[in-house]
Amino acid sequence: MSCWETIADYAFRSLGFGERLLPRTDFTVCQQFTLIGSGMLWNIYFGAVALVSGFVLATAVALGKASAHPLLRKPSEWFIFVFRGSPLFIQFFFAYFAFLSLKSAYPFFDPFTSAWLGALIVLFLNTAAYSGEIFYGALLSVPKGDLEAADAYGFSGWRKFRRITWPTMLRLAWPAYTNEAIFLFHATALVFFSGFPARQQQGDALYYANYFADKTFNPFVPYPILAFYFILLTLAIIGLFGLVNRRLNRHLPQGTRPRMRLRPQIVR
Repeated sequence: MSCWETIADYAFRSLGFGERLLPRTDFTVCQQFTLIGSGMLWNIYFGAVALVSGFVLATAVALGKASAHPLLRKPSEWFIFVFRGSPLFIQFFFAYFAFLSLKSAYPFFDPFTSAWLGALIVLFLNTAAYSGEIFYGALLSVPKGDLEAADAYGFSGWRKFRRITWPTMLRLAWPAYTNEAIFLFHATALVFFSGFPARQQQGDALYYANYFADKTFNPFVPYPILAFYFILLTLAIIGLFGLVNRRLNRHLPQGTRPRMRLRPQIVR
């Protein structure tokens, strides 16, 4: 089988299309590149959807934590504390068994035991908590002069938040939020490694890398391939977020615009 035939058979196998049976013997580098790359489609799905939806909740949580009203502040503080204070692996584990228990009593929760929804909810809540804390810190750092100028121009309420507070908060938080986005995509590798099972061997990139490592007893081929794909994904995120960063700071002189710097987190 040529490499092109391998790509045609396995490029979308993680989504249920193409050859159903995995290779059993005589593994080639092309097969490993293709199947691990196919699994990356799940990692991109988990990361992209969780990031977009979590951005909205993170903004609400940051505003809630900054609120003077305890009914808004306390739930936001506890939400951030719980999801930042516990390991993501444990969150996946408990969420799966919680959904499994609910499924036995309420059939409505059946889709929640699947990774495409259940694991996505965990990632959504986790990144919302981390991003909410980032946005909260940026919200406290909004210059008082900007807010006073907004008051002087007659801005108040929603208009003041939309035109002054929120854009300034994003500009201040964006470098740290970029690192959170990178770590979120890396964390998607835990989905099938934790509680949520892969349906019909349709797993993510780590699932296929682990498959090849177990079959060949040689982890030094599939895992570097996996790292290569994640490095490419990281570069794409840095480039995309860099464009947004330039857009947010377009009003500043070229020499004073903050530059994006990758600061990887060693421990979450």
